[in-house]
Amino acid sequence: MMRVKVCGITTVEDAELAASLGAAAIGIVFWPDSPRAIDVPHARHIVCALPPFLTRVGVFVNQPMKDVMTIAEDVGLDAIQLHGDEDPEPYARECRRSIIKAIAVKNGASEDAAADVPSSATVLLDAHDPVKRGGTGRSIDWTIAAAIARRRPVILSGGLTPANVSDAIAAVSPYAVDVSSGVECLPGRKDPAKLRAFFAAVKSS
Repeated sequence: MMRVKVCGITTVEDAELAASLGAAAIGIVFWPDSPRAIDVPHARHIVCALPPFLTRVGVFVNQPMKDVMTIAEDVGLDAIQLHGDEDPEPYARECRRSIIKAIAVKNGASEDAAADVPSSATVLLDAHDPVKRGGTGRSIDWTIAAAIARRRPVILSGGLTPANVSDAIAAVSPYAVDVSSGVECLPGRKDPAKLRAFFAAVKSS
């Protein structure tokens, strides 16, 4: 099955449901300006409840590397997702964890931006929003995304829902898909029915 990352997790219940449905990864947001942000003790509680082979991803936006590394160690993160303007190369050298670099897809120049991401990092394609950064619910241009995916493995994000994820997978052929707001009942809380429908749509793709 296509790999699925469920992002913006804020509760043990949502994390456990995502894991039971077959999620390959869950994302926990540590950027304070996000409505889905949680603190380190809360995140540690969620991580401790997860099965061993599910990847724990921490999402950060233009935060000092020292802070990112401290949180990653304290929580027990497996991967770091950089969703701001960060250069991923020093993180890949220093953090000793998998690095995911978000690229905002806004026009053809996004192809060059994705190509500039070092091979030591995985590219995540998301909607362009310099304020919210992620979780906007807006779709990206799948034609541009597909062009990038032909050059390197990508995680496809940006406005994915149970209704459109099958079409997105067919159009882009990503390595994985990432969902957040498309399966929520409110920011930071997943709707169990939407989450189950999302996985069912992915499995049928």
